[in-house]
Amino acid sequence: MKKLFVFLALILSTIVITACSSSDAATTVKVGISGSDTTIWEYVAKKAKEEGINVEIVRFSDYVQPNLALAEGEIDANAFQTVSYFDAFIKEHNLDLTPIATTVIAPMGLYSEKHDQPEDIPEGGTIALAKEATNMGRGLLLLEEAGLIKLEEGFDGNGSLDKIVENPKNLQFELLVAGQTPRVLPDVDASIINNGIAVDAGFSPLDDAIYHEDETATPYINIIAVQEKDKNNEVLKQLAEIYQTEDVANFIEEERNGNSIPTFVPLSEIGH
Repeated sequence: MKKLFVFLALILSTIVITACSSSDAATTVKVGISGSDTTIWEYVAKKAKEEGINVEIVRFSDYVQPNLALAEGEIDANAFQTVSYFDAFIKEHNLDLTPIATTVIAPMGLYSEKHDQPEDIPEGGTIALAKEATNMGRGLLLLEEAGLIKLEEGFDGNGSLDKIVENPKNLQFELLVAGQTPRVLPDVDASIINNGIAVDAGFSPLDDAIYHEDETATPYINIIAVQEKDKNNEVLKQLAEIYQTEDVANFIEEERNGNSIPTFVPLSEIGH
């Protein structure tokens, strides 16, 4: 009888331990971001926890380490970059990474203290434009979308003024580092300003720009990236689905006031 009691006690103890382990266990996902603003991912983490996923946010201070850390397996995913930057980076560094979801677009804008819309910019007007190749290319595409210029067929996104094939208003361009583009506004007809720089200068792309990118600027949609081998990982896919819920979209719109636009499009639309 005593042996039976001990045997039953051992079975009961095993059941209790197993049950506790199952209920307490939760999958942890390390997500790398660039910069100190973790507001959106903290909100996503809160929702993910309800689904049994603990999100650990890992902050980086640049745009290089999050991809290298992901490739080395130090983090499970990252969310900080546009698909254009991602494609160029993984090609240059030969990394086996892939997007699993789209997140937001941080729209670049055309700003002016003198004109209310792009068509008001006069013949021979001057536009300030970032001189860095990627920023310039994005700015030129914005000007083309605004109907001010036309670029060469098959434009590859790398900025160079000789890529302009039609300039009907004979616009002039003042090239300078991206961080200087807000400061020259009083001296030019318009200035193309990157999203983060515009926000730091007190501008809102949706409220203050006379023209800005929208969801159709597919190369500049931000993504969640993972290692290629993890692209079908159920937990990571679930986390991506949580990010793309209407609840998160509403939070982004309210929190960022138009400075980031939720853009949940299929990967096929960004070339993946």
